[in-house]
Amino acid sequence: MKLSRITFGLLFVFIGAPAQAQERNADRNAYFGETHLHTSWSADAWLLGDRLTTPVDAYKYMKGEPIKSPAGFDIKIDTPLDFGGVTDHSEYVGVVALANDPSSPISKVPAAQAVILRNNTPAEASRVFLAAQKIISGAPVKALMTPEISHTVWQKTVSIADEANQPGKFTAFCSYEWTSMPNNMNLHRNIFFRDCAHVPPAPFSSLDSTDPSELWRWMDTQRKGGNELLAISHNANLSDGRMYPTEIDLHGRAIDRAYAESRMRNEPLIEIKQIKGASETHPLLSPTDEFASFEIWTFLLGDPAGRIPHVVGSYARQALKDGLALEDTKGFNPYKFGFGAAADAHTTGAPYRENNFFGAHGVMDATIEARMAGRLFGGIDPRTEAPAGLTGVWAEENTRASIFDAMKRKETFAVSGPHIKVRFFGGWNYNKDILDAQDWVRQSYANGVPMGGDLPSMPATKGAAPTFVLWAVKDPTSGNLDRIQVVKGWTKQGQSFEKVFDVVWSGDRKLDKASGSVQPIESTVDIEKGTYTNDRGSTELKTVWSDPEFDASLHAFYYARVLEIPTPRWTTIQAAELRIAPPDVVAATVQERAWSSPVWYSPSEQARGAAKPGLTVEALKKRGAVALNEAQLKALLVDKSPWLQNNVTGSKFRMTFSAAGSSAKESTPIDPGNVTSKLDRNQGQIIVSHAGRDQLQPSLTDDPARRTRTGASTPYYVNRGKLVTVLAGTPIEVTVYKLGDKFVGARSNEFGYANYEVIPEVAELNPLPAKGVLR
Repeated sequence: MKLSRITFGLLFVFIGAPAQAQERNADRNAYFGETHLHTSWSADAWLLGDRLTTPVDAYKYMKGEPIKSPAGFDIKIDTPLDFGGVTDHSEYVGVVALANDPSSPISKVPAAQAVILRNNTPAEASRVFLAAQKIISGAPVKALMTPEISHTVWQKTVSIADEANQPGKFTAFCSYEWTSMPNNMNLHRNIFFRDCAHVPPAPFSSLDSTDPSELWRWMDTQRKGGNELLAISHNANLSDGRMYPTEIDLHGRAIDRAYAESRMRNEPLIEIKQIKGASETHPLLSPTDEFASFEIWTFLLGDPAGRIPHVVGSYARQALKDGLALEDTKGFNPYKFGFGAAADAHTTGAPYRENNFFGAHGVMDATIEARMAGRLFGGIDPRTEAPAGLTGVWAEENTRASIFDAMKRKETFAVSGPHIKVRFFGGWNYNKDILDAQDWVRQSYANGVPMGGDLPSMPATKGAAPTFVLWAVKDPTSGNLDRIQVVKGWTKQGQSFEKVFDVVWSGDRKLDKASGSVQPIESTVDIEKGTYTNDRGSTELKTVWSDPEFDASLHAFYYARVLEIPTPRWTTIQAAELRIAPPDVVAATVQERAWSSPVWYSPSEQARGAAKPGLTVEALKKRGAVALNEAQLKALLVDKSPWLQNNVTGSKFRMTFSAAGSSAKESTPIDPGNVTSKLDRNQGQIIVSHAGRDQLQPSLTDDPARRTRTGASTPYYVNRGKLVTVLAGTPIEVTVYKLGDKFVGARSNEFGYANYEVIPEVAELNPLPAKGVLR
């Protein structure tokens, strides 16, 4: 909205000039940068039609210069960036583009002849596309991997980054993308080097190995040789549940301490949002989070037929919670990561704003007509694409060393596109009026930790609770701020939980006592015109907040989420330009946002020891408990309405199991990666009743309160003596044990704890059994 930019010119002066004009600052500056971008040197980008520009143009674009889009028109970034790295795919990097450059020696290599475009006809373009796909997806072509090719292209990439680097003004990193995608599961990582003077002769690619553990092993070797580097994992929503495993990896190896330490040593950051959607969380994983549906994608690259993408294992918040549970039960945490966001555009320049969205996949979505027609390419509907995100860092100065070190220590935040600045500090002794002090940032560093850190040891003061300093300021060219929230996750006895707190908000709205949330801010969006006004919301929000529900014995994490007021989505803006209705496959409005990296709390051994221990399966068996067999489990549940009590939370509700809940092949084990295939499971249905909205429910329980209100049923089946339900493609098994006259259930995702008591229908003397029946 051009009017907005004029209106907020004075605000821009107030907040300050772009970060690239700032001097070294001990309190650290906010810098915004790109960590995932492709040019014509990526084989898939070239095949999608990005053939006019190179990494040289990418850095020009980041600095604010106009460049050519794949369709030939000029594109220009809204707000220049402070840093960036071109991350072309390391697999055959530059080969397709350079094979089509007659002046390049690669164009003379026999193995490259198949991907040379001989004319501009559609038939020839199709032939080259198929030939390149065959090379990329097939067995490694050694003739295209020789040092004369791969080393030369990488050296040129390094040289271009060096030429673009301007310490104090713009930082250009040497970087690339490791592109592992076994069976359409996106496990990509973007690799960044601290210093372009210390890089290997060539990148480690998925042609060397598709195993992330092998990548980390190579990174360890590089570090020992003096090449400091880090990895940023790809937006996990495309990983089919394999980005964040909790039991075994793709090769069947246990997720153990060695795995956790290797991953955290090499991979401190994740990508939480990009053009292909967001992966903070999902409504199925966070049913009580009213903002969980932001830019959700349910898709696998390559669009494999018959595959249902797994939600579990594909989203950051659940991974953070699983990491806490692993740390609590096994002593290690592989998911103690910070947040970033990026583009993954295959157009050399990326669109970061809703009002400047020009596509992201070569010529496939380069025109407004192509984007809004809803025509699929590779299974992708362009209307579901989102503007690119960005990674924010708090660093002393705009140099490679300072920004890399900020990424390494996870003092980073992610934004969905606009340059929202957010601060998040955690400690024990922050005064409520600290934000009134001129040096509040310095005090916050001195008395606590910034985003990405671990809270210091808890003081001996009785009733102590962690306190957080939160501050956010809007992007002067974007929407005002609606609110700041704190997202908390914790674990207890193998279960994990989450809660979203509204901690500061614009206007005079009040916190609703029933829901615990602030009412939605009034929207100013005119959907028909694709416009909005900035007469709602705030330019700045800040507060000091203490956790009112703190339990010193439990592992926890906290992060800040900042929301803008509603603004029109790019599809709504472009529908107005075309004078058509906005598409109904996406939301008409969005609330742009920022996410701080988390701050973690770890209880002392003394605090842990003071807590009442839970009941583990191992302890249950030692007491003589025996797992029910197939017939006994059916007799307990099928065509019955037992009560289920969670002995961790005390919540309880009734479950009615309809008949037909057994499989035809009782001895067939479950394949967790393919639960939609071959078993004839004779599914029955579960109906939940008496589950209250205020009952605290653990992760992966599919919102019993909603199912109580709506009467919605859930399918189940019995397999190998276990009750099985499926959440978005992931099976969750319950083993029921009998101990005396009691029945105790253990869920497969609760790390060895038996947390549930099953009260048989015939045993109902009191419809609401007392809390803590069995310990």
